[in-house]
This record gives sequence, C-alpha cells and structure tokens, in this order.
Amino acid sequence: MFAKDLEYVLVECCRQSDVSPVNEADIANRADSLRSYGKLPRARENRARRLSTSEITSAILGLVPVNPNWAGHAAVILGDLRPVGGAAASFRGGPTLTSAVETLLTDRSARKDLISLSLSVAERFTNSNGSATLVHTDGEIRRRTAFVSKMAVSLLEPGAERSFEIDGLHAPVSRCVVFTPAFFDLMDTAITQSLAFPGPPAGDGSEYNAEEALQARYRALGVRDDSRFLNVGVDTQVSWPKQEMLVRFGRCQLVLMPKTKDHTQSVHVDLRANRLTDREALTIVNRFLSILTWCGDQFAVMQGGWSGNPVPVAVPRRNLAFATSTGWLFDRQIPSSDETRRALALYREGRNAEETALVSYAVLSYFKIIEIRYPDGPRAKRWIAKRLAVLGASPHDDPRLMQFFKDCGSEAPQDYIYTACRVAVAHASVKRPSDADDMAEIARLHSASDVLRLLARLMVSEELGVSQHMFPAIDVPSSSR
Repeated sequence: MFAKDLEYVLVECCRQSDVSPVNEADIANRADSLRSYGKLPRARENRARRLSTSEITSAILGLVPVNPNWAGHAAVILGDLRPVGGAAASFRGGPTLTSAVETLLTDRSARKDLISLSLSVAERFTNSNGSATLVHTDGEIRRRTAFVSKMAVSLLEPGAERSFEIDGLHAPVSRCVVFTPAFFDLMDTAITQSLAFPGPPAGDGSEYNAEEALQARYRALGVRDDSRFLNVGVDTQVSWPKQEMLVRFGRCQLVLMPKTKDHTQSVHVDLRANRLTDREALTIVNRFLSILTWCGDQFAVMQGGWSGNPVPVAVPRRNLAFATSTGWLFDRQIPSSDETRRALALYREGRNAEETALVSYAVLSYFKIIEIRYPDGPRAKRWIAKRLAVLGASPHDDPRLMQFFKDCGSEAPQDYIYTACRVAVAHASVKRPSDADDMAEIARLHSASDVLRLLARLMVSEELGVSQHMFPAIDVPSSSR
C-alpha cells in the first residue's frame, strides 16, 4: 500500500467516528506531520514506495491526537509504550504497543481474539503522556493488557499487572480513540487488495509540495543535516530585512528573521557550521548588533533565546509575567531625604539596566548608591568588606555568591568590585578593559551586579532606613501590646 492510498483508507474507516467525521484535509495534515517525523516516506521520489507494516502502524497511531499537527509526535509516544507486567503479560508477547498493532495487522487469529484497542495521549501519570488498553480473549478468559510509558519502570516488572489500576486516570479529562476488530479487518483487506491489484499511487504528488518548499527554504538559510542553531531575539529600531535571509558577518553566517505579529526580530547562528560555542556565538551576535547600532544610530538590545534546534526557529515576542493582587495596599510618601530619593532612583535605574541588557550600567548604578554615604574609594571598600563578611558567611547557600567569589580569584572582593567592576565599566581603562560585546565579560558583570544589588539593598534599607514593604508596619504603643 502507498502512503496516499493509506490516507483514503483511513478517511473511510473514520467516517463514523464522530458526529463531525474526519475529512480528507484532516488525514492529509496528519500525514504531513508523520512525514516530518520520518514515520512516512519523505520526498517525492519515494511516493511510489510501498509502506512497511511499521509505517502503517504509525499512521494508525497518528489518528489519536485531536490536533492533526501532533500526529507524528503522538505516534512516537504511543509506539514506544510498554506492557504493564512485561512481555509475558503482553498481547501475544509483544514488547511494545507498535509490535501489538503490527500483530493485529498481519495475524488473522490475533484479530479474532481482539475485542478493542483504546489509545490516548492524555497525561496518564504526572508529566507522562500516552497510554493504551488492549482487551482480548485468551480461550474462555477475557483479559486486558495495559501499555504505559517505558519510564514507569516499576510497572514493567513481571507481576505488576496484578496490582495495576488499569482504569485509574490522572488527567481530569482524557480523550481516547477506540479501534475495533472491524477496523483491522478493513486495513487487512485494503493491504491485500493493494498487493493483488498493483498500480501507481493515488493523487498527483501535491502532498509533497509543502515539504519541497520547506526544504528549499532551509537550503536558502544554510541549514545542513548536522545543524544546531542558536536562536536569540532582538529588540531594536535599526533597519532590519523584511524577509528572512542569510547574511555573512566576518567568517560567520547569520540568519535574520523579521518581526511579525507573534515573533520578534531574531538572529540565528548554526553553531556546528560556524564552529562556535553558545557563548562565542552570542558574542558574535553582540558584535553584529554593535555595527548595526553605529550605522543606524538606533538601539539594538539582544534578548533571551535558546540553542539546539536543527533549523532556525523564530523567537516569540516577549510576554513577561507580572504580579497582581486583588487587595492591593499602598501607603507610602515621597521620601523627604534627598539621599533617599537619589538612592531609590539609582536602584530603579540599575534594575532597568539589568532588564535591558545594560549590565555595566547596572553595576555603576548600584555602586553609586554605596557612594551616597561613602563617596571615596577607601571608605566604600571598607563598608563593602564589612557587609560581604556577613553576606558571604555561607556562600555555598547562594550560587550567586559562589560565582562571585570564584570570579574574584585571589583578589580581595572589595578591591575586585572597585577596580574590576566599578572602574572597569566607568573608564576606558588599559589595565582593566571591559568589552560590552564579550559574553564572558557580560557574565562576569552579571555576577558582580547580583552582589552589588544585595549590597545596595542593604545600604538603602539599613543605613537610609527605607522600608521594603509597600504598606509600612504600624508602630503599636507598648501599653497596647
């Protein structure tokens, strides 16, 4: 049987499966998803290749998810389910659900024993999707074989089927698809007729048009079989290409994607093709954005991202989490002290600088808060040393402190903060250069910024006496306590 012929057979089999029957477009979308997962033949030249029993089984499993675009993913999950109690407790000794379905497709006597096969990709256990129940007869005995994830190791041991609660479901609502013996009889008939009356595959091959267009797109973007892409978003007003494109920057090739309703502008780097680590690639992206900023005289801020995809993936627009409160209480006034007002302004500036990837300015802002009370270097360093002795008493309890003390090396922490951080970012120092594009330097400053933020909060709360609560506690007279 050919892949396109199988689509028509599945449409016919599913016509009575719901009040809204499965149509040809639905099955075609499932086939596209299965091809993308390598579960059906890919490329137009393979459309006349007969399907294996394993591929037909994957197409059957692909009928289970509600969304047809998840058919390939569901086939992977369901096909690898294992029988509770091990192979000895399985249907006809099959080690996986795939082998059980293949037996039903090829063994008429097995179909005679079948009563029903129920499949679901609902969450069966916490963070574990997929389950199946195969009801069959064993002589005069009616049996039920359960299939679960291979990660449920204890359930795969011999004898586990005797105590397993087969009807116990985790999800509040679970959808399942039930296959009867009639379905497998229809499939067997279709396969037999396909072999008895050979002919060309149905259709004109248009099902491969989308795949070919996608492959052409990937070729244009420099995607290789071994590609591993870093994807990072960019917030910018510099001129950006309207269409995705591949550009050369130095010895590297970068993929640029435009801003859309759902995605931000983004830069993508093939780590393997360019022989870069994640950190090296991020530095290259920063260098690229620095050039664009200079040429366009506009801001260009690199946002978050990830790596590991075999193709470049558009970065979703940021939708940051926020905190709300039904009973929002606030009873604070503008501070009367000029020192306090400046300290709070600097703290806000530091926090905003961290959020917009300007960590060097965050370092300066937090240090300026310390300088409000200790404006000269020696006094500031003495205060820092005193406070760090308290903060760093147990650095292993806080990974931020552990990283900071590691960065300090043999240098005293207070000297490191003053010279390697404050002076380095405030001046174009020859002895302490700070490169704002270098990801190693950015990581170092982020570590220092974390510690300086803690010190700044201590300064504002302890020495300037500013409460950290939105609704200050009421001082109750001692006679009323």
